[in-house]
Amino acid sequence: MTLLERETGPAHKICGEFISGEAVADLATLGVDVGSLGGAPIGAMRLVHRGRVAESRLPFQAAGLSRFRLDEALLARAVALGADVRRGVRVRNAAPGMVQTDHASLSAPILLLATGKHDVRGLARIPGRAPEELIGFKLHLRLTRAQRAALTGFVEVILFDGGYAGLQMVEGDTANLCLLVDRGRYDVDWPTLLAALQREDSHLARRLDGACAAWVRPLTIFRVPYGFVHQGPDQPGVYRLGDQAAVIPSFCGDGMAIALHSARLAATAVLQGDDPATYHRAMRRDAGPPVRLAQRAYRLTRSPAIRTLVVSATRRWPGLLRVAALRTRVSMP
Repeated sequence: MTLLERETGPAHKICGEFISGEAVADLATLGVDVGSLGGAPIGAMRLVHRGRVAESRLPFQAAGLSRFRLDEALLARAVALGADVRRGVRVRNAAPGMVQTDHASLSAPILLLATGKHDVRGLARIPGRAPEELIGFKLHLRLTRAQRAALTGFVEVILFDGGYAGLQMVEGDTANLCLLVDRGRYDVDWPTLLAALQREDSHLARRLDGACAAWVRPLTIFRVPYGFVHQGPDQPGVYRLGDQAAVIPSFCGDGMAIALHSARLAATAVLQGDDPATYHRAMRRDAGPPVRLAQRAYRLTRSPAIRTLVVSATRRWPGLLRVAALRTRVSMP
């Protein structure tokens, strides 16, 4: 098996970096222990809107771990299991049976397409609807001791007009902040946007007051196709993994689990001789319901009145968050 990796070394990627319970279990079966990599334990969630906080235990033990560290561990494990990992190789275009890189054309009778939210020319996804004008941001932060203590063990989702933020600890006393914002709201620079969001939500302001950015500027991405589930057409020998197969709204924290689940299904399909259509039907069966439910929840929370109602209801009945977390899982071990 040949694995083409665009990056020459460890690199950060746009991701909430939430490793849910089923993802932790899947990684363990692959020989990757999240805890030994320094993953920050997460057992509870806070849902926040305009300073009001609803809190609940999660129905599983999760972790926060950066893609910078996790991806390297997965590549090392692939090498240990015999994969031919080629780093610093950029795929320019692809078609059934062929991959064109910067340097050469490679024969690929079986192609596992795992390019995340970025499409490859020649094998682009066909979304059911045009992606929304959403901009994603990611930034690692160094919090104060008090802020780290308050955040430890929790993932926080902060709802605001035009989007939401996710905040959690990852390894090494570092916090990961992700934002999803309507393009219409982003008509200012990054510091101005972040300052405006802190004025809008006192909880977010407390979390970020005095925090230091670990990077000069955040990573960004545009037009994330949330709600996408691959419906075809299926090309011979092409198996779509992760966000190439299904894209769940990031506040659910199940993106990594979907990627791992799809990899396991695709590997099984290839070994059994199942064609891509059979594999993609299985992915639609497993990922379709949680993705559709999460997408409906995301659309509902675009309304300020619904956001207020949701936080009020979950403050009164914390079990609602646990039910929502379970219903938006692609699988549970």
